[in-house]
Amino acid sequence: MSLFGSSGVRGVVNSEMTPELACRIGMAVGSGARNIVVGTDSRTSGPMMDAAVSSGLMACGCQVYSCGLVTTPTLAEAARCMDAGVMLTASHNPPEYAGIKLWNPDGMGFGVSQSDKIEKLVSSRRFKLKPWDGVGTRHVLSDMPETHAQRILRGVGKAKLKVVVDCANGPAFNVTPIVLQRMGCKVVTINSNPDGHFPGRMPEPVEENLADLRNAVISMRADMGIAHDGDADRMVAIDDKGVFLGGDQLLALFARRYGKKKVVVTVDASMAIDDYIDAKVVRTRVGDVFVSEEVKRVKADFGGEPSGTWIFPDQTYCPDGILAAARLAEMASRKKLSELRKGVPVYPTLRKSVSFKSEDKPMVLRKLKAEMTSIDSEELLTMDGFRHQFEDGWALVRASGTEPKIRLLAEARSAVRADEIMRLMSVAVRRCVK
Repeated sequence: MSLFGSSGVRGVVNSEMTPELACRIGMAVGSGARNIVVGTDSRTSGPMMDAAVSSGLMACGCQVYSCGLVTTPTLAEAARCMDAGVMLTASHNPPEYAGIKLWNPDGMGFGVSQSDKIEKLVSSRRFKLKPWDGVGTRHVLSDMPETHAQRILRGVGKAKLKVVVDCANGPAFNVTPIVLQRMGCKVVTINSNPDGHFPGRMPEPVEENLADLRNAVISMRADMGIAHDGDADRMVAIDDKGVFLGGDQLLALFARRYGKKKVVVTVDASMAIDDYIDAKVVRTRVGDVFVSEEVKRVKADFGGEPSGTWIFPDQTYCPDGILAAARLAEMASRKKLSELRKGVPVYPTLRKSVSFKSEDKPMVLRKLKAEMTSIDSEELLTMDGFRHQFEDGWALVRASGTEPKIRLLAEARSAVRADEIMRLMSVAVRRCVK
């Protein structure tokens, strides 16, 4: 099994994700670099993982610059003048998880080839360890949240709004509220005490986890609510009517505002994006690294995915939930979010999954390819599963990366047509798992 997924390495603390593994990853990264910055989110395993990774880095002669408790985009900001950045975070995963994600100086996460190189070193253990008088030193960077805030503020205007910010008990507490206040907003915070047990809510910013934020926006008559995940690379919102604003709607709003000529979205993004904006829409694999790579490759103005990841290449290739919050506030200062939301098309969408036996996976995937390529459609994208485009709808069929399941998604301009497309795909998929 591959060590690195699309968002680094993740696993349960002291089970899949151990200090030994963290140290070996540190030695692998340190074997090809000189200056590395390290940061952690608020998880209980943060200090342990920091010590382990930093030990591995210093063993290979690296100068380690510790940011301490910071958001992922803050860490990426610090990596601008380093060889690489190491963020110790499991992002939106539950509290028992830990993770490691590696960053390039331009804000882009390590790509597939870079991750493969690190993974081979971890496996072979052919690290470039230094003698006693060549080991690295640990330094402390204490001003990165302020540096990050100043960079964001240089790229946004004023916004006189009342905003409720849900920091998810993560490190956004010392950046997002400050940025919004300096923009002119009156800010109320919830879950702003960093706590790796996540007592306020689970770190994934999905609608069912944001009841407190919605209630606060409504009761305080706020103009908007902002919610982050555990490391603030994601951002979703609650509008002034208390309606959840995430996924495809927020993607469409950002794409229309910032997509002058070209935008990059993932294969699971709604066709509402195509209908709502004038810019060319380019689709890519699910995962912020793949979005960043494609944004850079095609020179797009904006990139994002329905999970709440937003990439503004005029500032960074790192998904920055704090920058996204600031730019959404700027938009909401001109027109209420509830009014902006009404302009975005919403189409009937169906989701389902079909399970199979783990040992049958190779056979299922072979059959799935044959079935999917035999279906007649206007366009078939195969960079991440199978995305069939029809005149009045589309479908995505892809294997889960974590479970023995095939996931199906269908969207169309009418509920009847969405149901027809889903039935077509379901019949084809079930032929593969018999």
